[in-house]
Amino acid sequence: MTITKMTFKSLLAGAFLACAFSVPAAAAEIAGVKFEETVKQAGKEIKLNGVGMRTKFFLKIYATGMYLPEKATTTEEVLKMDGPRRMSLVMMRDVSSDEFGSAFITGLNDNSNSAEKAKIIAQISKFGEMFALLESIKKGDELQLNWMPGVGTMSTLNGKKIGEVLPDIAFYNAVTRIWLGEKPVDRSLKVALLGGKK
Repeated sequence: MTITKMTFKSLLAGAFLACAFSVPAAAAEIAGVKFEETVKQAGKEIKLNGVGMRTKFFLKIYATGMYLPEKATTTEEVLKMDGPRRMSLVMMRDVSSDEFGSAFITGLNDNSNSAEKAKIIAQISKFGEMFALLESIKKGDELQLNWMPGVGTMSTLNGKKIGEVLPDIAFYNAVTRIWLGEKPVDRSLKVALLGGKK
């Protein structure tokens, strides 16, 4: 009788654990926004490196998750990394496309020197035009900036491609430095994306 009860309990425990491990759990959550531990991109699995919140004057602007082929703790490691990458931004408030695009270009200018910008000026212009296609970005919208090796930078809004594919890794690195450069848009966000505490 005792053996039967123990066996039954063991089976229940095993079934519970199997169910628990079969359900994909979010690796991180910030302000109600969930970021999965891994995602598929360009046929490969990339890992969540860190998540954080972009704030301005105590207002929450967007939650951000950075995905990489391998974990990294410095900007230099990220910029040298081979393979697909992703920056995922989930809006916490409505923002006009002009305001959002202007913030991106300012961040890019603050973290790239003249020589670096000269090499990718055409792509910067195309990137700016992408925001002109949008009237606004709404609370809950997800903007993804994806680096696809052999293809380029592809941007999506709520899963739909926007703008042109921009081919140069130098451009994607320039965009990445908006958050991870010497003059990041938000220093606490930089720390969080590089695996530090939110």
